[in-house]
Amino acid sequence: MTREQFEHAIRAAGAILGSNEVLVIGSQALHASVATEFPESALRSVEVDLAVLGDDGSKADLIDGSIGEASMFHETFGYYAQGVTEQTAILPPGWRDRLVRFESPATQGVVALCLEPHDLWLAKAVANREKDIEFCCALLEGGIVQESDLLRRLESMQDLEEATAGLVRRRIAGAAI
Repeated sequence: MTREQFEHAIRAAGAILGSNEVLVIGSQALHASVATEFPESALRSVEVDLAVLGDDGSKADLIDGSIGEASMFHETFGYYAQGVTEQTAILPPGWRDRLVRFESPATQGVVALCLEPHDLWLAKAVANREKDIEFCCALLEGGIVQESDLLRRLESMQDLEEATAGLVRRRIAGAAI
C-alpha cells in the first residue's frame, strides 16, 4: 500500500465513522514513522488495519462493511481497510503513550494514530504468522527497529507466555525460527 493509498483509506474511514481520529495497528502504521526506504514486505499489503480507541467492535464492523475486503471500495481501488479493535494486537505496556500521529492534507483533517515501530514489531512477532515474521525481519535488517529497545519492551510484557517470549527473544537475536 502506497502512502497515497494509505491516506485515502484513512480519509475514507474518518468520513464513514464521522470521526477525525483512527488507530492503525498493522504494518501500514509504518507510514507515520518511515519516510523513505519503506520495507517491500509492507508495500505488498493491500489492507490497512484500523481501529477506534475504546470501540466495542461496532465501529470495526462499520469499517469492514463499508471499505473492507470485498466491498465496493476494495473492488474500485484494489485496497481496503480491515476493521479491528485495539485488543486485536498484543502490545507492550505504554504503547498508547508512544503512538505516532500521521496527518497530511490528503487525510483532510483525519489523524491516524499509528503504532510506534518497536511496538508494531512486537505485536507482529507475537502474532507469529509467516507474513509477520517476514515483516519483522525486514524491520530489523533495515535498521528501523533496534534490538535493545525490542528486548526492553518485551521484558515489560509480563502476561506473555514464556514459550512465546522465548521465541520472540530468539527472533530479536536474528534467528529465523
